[in-house]
Amino acid sequence: MTHSKRHGGPHDRGGADFWYGRPYDPHFFKGDTQGSERVELKDMTAAEITSYSAGYKTAEEDGGQKDWG
Repeated sequence: MTHSKRHGGPHDRGGADFWYGRPYDPHFFKGDTQGSERVELKDMTAAEITSYSAGYKTAEEDGGQKDWG
């Protein structure tokens, strides 16, 4: 399955959440991150949840996370 890498989209948010050390919390933004309406898990489709999960898992497998130190 191909996932849209759109900034603010589910795949992007999954990867960003892992990168910044945030917990798994499926969501996305209808437009740009923080500049548009946030869509919560309860309002997401199965495909959107799958895309978020794939972004989170891919980032986790890559192993990189922001160094806050």
